[in-house]
Amino acid sequence: MAEAEAAKLPIIDLCSSDSISTANSIRQACVDYGFFYLVNHGVEEELLARVFEESRKFFSLPLAAKMNLLRKENRGYAPFYAENLDPSSRSKGDSKESFHIGPLEKSCLNQWPSQELLPSWRPTMESYYCKVLSAGKRLISLIALALNLDKDYFEKIGALDKPESFLRVLHYPGELGNSEEEIFGASAHSDYGMITLLVTDGVPGLQVCREKFNEPRTWENVIHRNGAFIVNIGDMMERWTNCLFRSTLHRVMPTGQERYSLAFFLEPNVECIVQCLESCCSESSPPRFAPIRSGDYLKERFRLTYGS
Repeated sequence: MAEAEAAKLPIIDLCSSDSISTANSIRQACVDYGFFYLVNHGVEEELLARVFEESRKFFSLPLAAKMNLLRKENRGYAPFYAENLDPSSRSKGDSKESFHIGPLEKSCLNQWPSQELLPSWRPTMESYYCKVLSAGKRLISLIALALNLDKDYFEKIGALDKPESFLRVLHYPGELGNSEEEIFGASAHSDYGMITLLVTDGVPGLQVCREKFNEPRTWENVIHRNGAFIVNIGDMMERWTNCLFRSTLHRVMPTGQERYSLAFFLEPNVECIVQCLESCCSESSPPRFAPIRSGDYLKERFRLTYGS
């Protein structure tokens, strides 16, 4: 297999004083790649370091302790091979384990390791969740401008009123053992929702495929940038924009090194209706998708991924 080239992703500055220029850059990035780097996002390096430290502590617990928090209501622990993000693949599942944290207002649904085991886990994760949610909301206002909408458009339609956002703490093993089948850390997929804000520990593996309908697929490596989030557009935003913004296929390939990452999925309020934006349709480009309730759309996508 040919060595993948490095993806030339644009860099978006969330603190730029020129919001129009930034919005134009976001539009170009979302039309061309569906992926970009986000800098000056307001999440401190020190907090990121603490979240990765807590993540390592959790995943190094005995399996029995982790299985006590087995995923329910899309919250809690998902063991190795529990997911297969590419239903067309014959793989036994993705070589990763993860922990899911949902909206903090619905804290009764979230599962948390006991304070005896990991006393700092919950406050650290809650602090990180709030910081990334704040950055995501600021970014959404720029995305609205990029779509020739008012910057508070998504707030006005209720998308950001109690958003259904999820944090996934991810661990990919270094050693995979011997296997005849091809193994993926995360098989080829596009994300389901509005936008994803990802940060990694610097270990490589993430690849993107700009032309998801082309065969054979061409993959490009996403290079780590210290302090930057990697942001990508999800299928729901592609649907909202009538396919103007692209939800790009991506995957994580094993590199022989242990890898940790944090993926924050910014999703709208479950009652929000996702329908073609007026700025994205015309007589020559009519809406491609019927309106759908955000919660119904996501529920069906999760069912296809987890079989439940």
